[in-house]
Amino acid sequence: MGKRVTESSEVDPGPLKGGERPQGTEDGDEVGQFEDEFEDEFESEDEIMEAGVDGRPDEEREAEEQKNAMDVDPQTFIPGRSKLQAGETLSPDASTYEMLHNLSTTWPCLSFDILRDDLGDPRSTYPATLYAVAGTQASSGHERENELMVMKLSGLSRMQRNRELESGSDSDSNSDDEEDADPILESKSIPLTSTTNRIRAHQIPPTNSSVPPITLTASMTEAGSILIHDITPHLSSFDTPGTTITAQNNKPVSTLRMHRSIEGYALDWSSHYPQGKLLTGDNAGNIFATTRTEAGGWTTDTRPFTGHQGSVEELQWSPSERNVFASCGSDGTVKIWDLRSKSHQPALSVQVSASGADVNVMSWSQQTAHLLASGADDGVWAVWDLRQWKPPPSNKGAPVPSSAAVANPAETSVASFSFHKEPITSIEWHSREDSVVSVAAADSTLTLWDLAVELDDEEAGHGESSADNRQDVPPQLLFVHYMDSVKECHWHPQMPGTVMATGGEGFG
Repeated sequence: MGKRVTESSEVDPGPLKGGERPQGTEDGDEVGQFEDEFEDEFESEDEIMEAGVDGRPDEEREAEEQKNAMDVDPQTFIPGRSKLQAGETLSPDASTYEMLHNLSTTWPCLSFDILRDDLGDPRSTYPATLYAVAGTQASSGHERENELMVMKLSGLSRMQRNRELESGSDSDSNSDDEEDADPILESKSIPLTSTTNRIRAHQIPPTNSSVPPITLTASMTEAGSILIHDITPHLSSFDTPGTTITAQNNKPVSTLRMHRSIEGYALDWSSHYPQGKLLTGDNAGNIFATTRTEAGGWTTDTRPFTGHQGSVEELQWSPSERNVFASCGSDGTVKIWDLRSKSHQPALSVQVSASGADVNVMSWSQQTAHLLASGADDGVWAVWDLRQWKPPPSNKGAPVPSSAAVANPAETSVASFSFHKEPITSIEWHSREDSVVSVAAADSTLTLWDLAVELDDEEAGHGESSADNRQDVPPQLLFVHYMDSVKECHWHPQMPGTVMATGGEGFG
């Protein structure tokens, strides 16, 4: 949902062509004169101004437009502040989107991941193609209908208006036909017997350029086990005719049970270990590290990392240090860990939620390694500079107890926003822009933010009146998209500006 109110539901057909001048008649070697086709219509500047743009006086035209105009609410709809009346629904303003597609699924998905491909990096051509993997959440009594979905989405065209603005009315018809093609979803299903709470993919680099990378998925299920699948053949079947998916291909290559049936949501692959290294966290506060061996087996350190006084909600590997990772939890803290620690206790612990609310999600910037974003149950999301997090002098170099924290989190965050009034369900830094963040919340909105935006002195001194519904909208807020029960959002790593999300009604 764009922040601007749509003025018209019709799509502008493009700029009007000017009338063509008729050719002058040839008379021997004399040069003919161009005839002005409008010279008999307007005799003076005064008449032109009086007649207006369509040949009628402005007063007459404006009176007719006002008579035929639709009643439009001048206020902007603000989630958590505005309320829909009975019978009202929200619809997106198509003019604000470069591309917008929705995909319905039989069962909703709590989690998904976007897969890298060899179609270009970066790319901005249309129609677009992307690959993704997701796990379903079937309703009670239908657990055996759950599945892991490997998907190829192609034919994703951009909005008609954007094509016309870029190419004008003289666009190539063949190009238009390609972009007007219907979206295509191809999917391969791997049967599961439990809801997938979290799924993440990892690609092992190929040994040579003639073979694709090995693509592994780790699915953390409601039953407490972690299923590792090799979906390489499933992906190959989309683009290689004749590829057969066998029953053996659908079986997990490994099932990890170190959490002993304790449910969990935290899971992350390390980019520093090409063969595969995985972190998983559960509702009992335990964090386990599992490594894939050269032979393709899996070994788990049976001694967990502990320190959270409650569930571990999110795990993130450091983008710059191979042995460092972060966690957040229901105790309102973010903790920094070192794999080499013999104590398996956090090296640093900070209470980032001023209200003590659960910290549900977290994202470590891939562009600026000292920035970390967190989102909490109270709707507040914040950005932290890890260089400011220092353990007390007495504990320097030693494990820090979970009670150790910065006294006032609001004063130490780089930025903090309370725009959302419901729990933050997902947060992710843009893969290329170090100031851009996507945030999803339980108020059924996905918002895009740019931390580099600031009001200048003139704008700050001439803000909207207190009666304006937009007075508490931060200038860093770029975009608001409505999506029912949105759970997770991800930027496409190879398609700048493209965000995919999952919610109660499918994908968008």
